[in-house]
Amino acid sequence: MFKVLCISALLSTILLAQDKVEIYASSMESKDDIVKAHDEVTVIYKDYFLTSKEATYDRKSGKLELFGSVRANYKNSYKILGDYAELNIIDKTKSFKPLYLADSKSQVWISSSSADADDVSLEIKAGTMSGCNPNNPLWTMDFTSSTYNTKTKWLDIYNARLYIYDIPIIYTPYFGYSLDKTRRTGLLLPGIGFSSEEGFYYEQPIYIAEENWWDLELSPQIRSSRGFGMYAKYRFVDSSISQGELNLGYFKEKDAYYKQNDLMNDSHYGFNFKYTNTDFINQWFDLNLDAQSGLYIDITDMNDVDYINLSTNNSIDTVTTSQVLSRINMFYNDNKNYYGAYFKYYKDLTLKDNDNTLQKLPTFHYHRYLDTLLDEHFLYNLDVKSNNIYRKINKTVIQTDINAPLTLQTNLFDEYLNLSYIAYIYAQHSSFSGEEQVASSDEYKDALYLNQYNILSASTQLTRSYEDSIHVIEFEGQYTFDGFEQKDGFYNYNSKFCSDIANKDDSRCEFYNITDLQESLELSFSQYLYDNLGNEKIYHKLSQQILTKESGDERYADLENELDFHFDDSFNFYNNMFFNYNENKFSKIYNRISYNDEDIDISVSHFYRDFFNSKNDSYMTFYSKYNYDTHYSYTLRYDYDLELNLRKNAEIGFLFQKRCWEFGLKYVENNRPVLTLNSNSDSTKDRYIYFTIVFKPFMESSDTPIFIHKLPQND
Repeated sequence: MFKVLCISALLSTILLAQDKVEIYASSMESKDDIVKAHDEVTVIYKDYFLTSKEATYDRKSGKLELFGSVRANYKNSYKILGDYAELNIIDKTKSFKPLYLADSKSQVWISSSSADADDVSLEIKAGTMSGCNPNNPLWTMDFTSSTYNTKTKWLDIYNARLYIYDIPIIYTPYFGYSLDKTRRTGLLLPGIGFSSEEGFYYEQPIYIAEENWWDLELSPQIRSSRGFGMYAKYRFVDSSISQGELNLGYFKEKDAYYKQNDLMNDSHYGFNFKYTNTDFINQWFDLNLDAQSGLYIDITDMNDVDYINLSTNNSIDTVTTSQVLSRINMFYNDNKNYYGAYFKYYKDLTLKDNDNTLQKLPTFHYHRYLDTLLDEHFLYNLDVKSNNIYRKINKTVIQTDINAPLTLQTNLFDEYLNLSYIAYIYAQHSSFSGEEQVASSDEYKDALYLNQYNILSASTQLTRSYEDSIHVIEFEGQYTFDGFEQKDGFYNYNSKFCSDIANKDDSRCEFYNITDLQESLELSFSQYLYDNLGNEKIYHKLSQQILTKESGDERYADLENELDFHFDDSFNFYNNMFFNYNENKFSKIYNRISYNDEDIDISVSHFYRDFFNSKNDSYMTFYSKYNYDTHYSYTLRYDYDLELNLRKNAEIGFLFQKRCWEFGLKYVENNRPVLTLNSNSDSTKDRYIYFTIVFKPFMESSDTPIFIHKLPQND
């Protein structure tokens, strides 16, 4: 017969207030101050849920003992197994012999001969711990003593010895780790590497998180043959709608390395600041406007490209572009109007200074959203954008563009035929300042360009449903013709010269962005195929522009063909190509084929562009990732410039993952720019071997390798 004994009711003079112990067992007996329970014993005490074969409770001393197959569950967060357990209700102490503790969240287990505990800490005698399966664990850590704080989940281990199977790997007198993933101040995983050019590399990130709204990561590093530096990342959330990040860095070159490599600078420094706010006007000015506003800031400055490349020892993250963009964007948007202000600053990392680089500081933008009249037969909108195109030397300009399309539209024959007429009104005004390189009365004279042109359009769209698909086809014809054009000053002087494509890179045309309108007829055919769930299976478009005032092959602009074909949910082919009749060649071709499922992610692409009067572009990219099973995955990447016969990037590697550990090896090549003393844009090919090993849960999976070896450069 199942009996229940509520100890708190019987021993209220012994137990402290609010303490309550419940014992359940198949049989129970009591004599004097001793209560004994037998068979299927269950004890509930505070946050502990314990089971055993037998239990004894001493009313006088408050000692509760459990015998045989003892199991203890604490807050469902960790479990304790043993043959004997003792709980003192009065002293609030506990002991276990032997001990097997398993944390359910981190999957860390500890095995020891004995352990003593109170309400906060668990003192563990000599034992073993691991995050692997207890049956034949891959790695274990033996220790002489350990302390585990049940509230903070912090684990201190003394005289720790790490083993892979039975092979000793490393010894440390102390090792501390938190089983709680809550962000806290401490050391992050270091970066270690070696190269013949830069020597031994070591970086030790220090993470500081004293408040829940900010954190700081300091990353001092040393490259024994090159120099030393410090990088810092400060992140903050200053409100529910805004957050930011500040990155700073400095690296000092050793004099020998600086001179041997003919570097422009013996130190590299810079910063990056990012900030977003999704309602800054209402927040900053204490308003309650029923509209949307936003602010985005991304400002970067540095003295050369090595500031970025030295911030990491991961070649995959290094900079291969030669220009850095800083920008500030802000906008205010309601149902009918959009107001924007943009600031863009370009820095060419290959130049000694940026005095002659054109900047847009600022751009003001107004847009009136599409509106309708006459029962939606008349549509209109307005777009105004003014750019202050500035630089420290030579000519600058304030250029303002106005676009005002006016549309009349209707449909005929029960909506089988759609007709529209659009009158485009476009104006641009340029106001110049600064000194030109070659003086001229009209070359940089303030000027106005005004153009009105027209588009007549007719289209039809047909849809047919099949048993398992829906097919849509669309035919459209657009006739574009001149209205009137007026230009003076700068536009009149440069029109003929800058309209010639051969002169597009001439400094005289750097502010001329007018495209001459050609009367034309554009015919296009589009088709779509959807399955019954609405997923697009095929998209195909064929488009041809015919220049009505030209003759021969000059009449025909490039023929464009675009195809996007989804064979199934995984397999996709995309093609976009342009054919030039005058040269009887393709002017541009882009192909991409990809396959993506749970095990395979692979894509191959090729881009080709023929300029006809200069060198071509021909670039190939290949990427693949293969998950062989739940443990093994392989990656391969290859980027090649076919025109320059130059390998831009290459990567091959594998990763082995199990419950308690990861092991990865990767080889990477990367071409990156370097600023040398002669101010020329030079580049160097870096070759790395990345080695990653992660012992879970003490280490987290990361794209950053634990050890990096930089191979010698090829001569």
